[in-house]
Amino acid sequence: MACKKRSGKLQAMALAVLLLLLLGLAGKGCHGDVVQFIFGDSLSDVGNNNYLTKSLARAALPWYGIDFASGMPNGRFCNGRTVADIVGDKMGLPRPVAFLDPSLDENAILKYGVNYASGGGGILNETSSLFIQRFSLYKQIELFQGTQEFMRRKVGKAAADKLFGEAYYVVAMGANDFINNYLLPVYSDSWTYNGDTFVKYMVSTLESQLRLLHAMGARRLTFFGLGPMGCIPLQRILTSTGGCQDSTNALSKSFNAQAGAAVSRLSSSLPNATFRFGEAFDYFQDLIDRPLAHGFNDSRAPCCTLGRVRPTLTCTPLSTLCKDRSQYVFWDEYHPTDRANELIALETLRKLNITVVANAATTSSP
Repeated sequence: MACKKRSGKLQAMALAVLLLLLLGLAGKGCHGDVVQFIFGDSLSDVGNNNYLTKSLARAALPWYGIDFASGMPNGRFCNGRTVADIVGDKMGLPRPVAFLDPSLDENAILKYGVNYASGGGGILNETSSLFIQRFSLYKQIELFQGTQEFMRRKVGKAAADKLFGEAYYVVAMGANDFINNYLLPVYSDSWTYNGDTFVKYMVSTLESQLRLLHAMGARRLTFFGLGPMGCIPLQRILTSTGGCQDSTNALSKSFNAQAGAAVSRLSSSLPNATFRFGEAFDYFQDLIDRPLAHGFNDSRAPCCTLGRVRPTLTCTPLSTLCKDRSQYVFWDEYHPTDRANELIALETLRKLNITVVANAATTSSP
């Protein structure tokens, strides 16, 4: 009789262990890796605008993407990788899927995260309205809220909240609010504000948006500051000398100073928040001022041009390419080349004191 009782207890214990193992495996099935959620503009867009068929800001034609994977256009406004691509790669994080990519489902979100960045997008809703279709930062946050609701339905609240709570968040915006808003007289903001009041308006709006992301679970967030906007080829070609526009660069510096202070305040005041400000303005300026010292031959003209016709705004199949893309700082009138992006990304990581993962293998999204 005692043996039978002992055997029954052993069977019960074995069954309990089996149940625990099964539950553990089930839990793992709903648990994703640490992923990224990226919010931004054309410097981070990985294809969203290509699905916005009425948008005038799309990287859907050659020669965009010529140095990325298959060499075909993929929605990146570059010949290769974005800064966000490279930063994530160096940290050993997977590259998120574009929100509008048809392959995006709960499994892709668990494995890769989501990129909501949209060419032309701005901190302010009114920015880049001339492009017809684009996602502002508020719209991107709204889409993120929809992603959260979707994942809670698919994998349960606990697993979804864990995913969002452990994720890395990147917000990289602001240039369009100047280039395609304040600095164009067709926008009311250009005559409603002066430089100082416009920057304050932008930063107060940004602070509200970052608070909203924190309320939605973002705990590890990096905001990328602006580069020397007055030195992009489009701004240079508008001057009589071909030099950088100092007044535009001053706006970048003012925004960076105030946005950096806002990010620091939020990080110290919001519960469990690690919010950081990443910037490489001075380093990017040095690439432009001393290109030869960094291995470039040209930091003034874009690699992709239409002969002597300037500005051409976007790269097109009719454009001609420079002989060596690695020798140019700028790819088109707005955006840096893959090589410039890599140097800027590495400098940003250095200033953030983030250790680069040795031989990090890129986990590409579908």
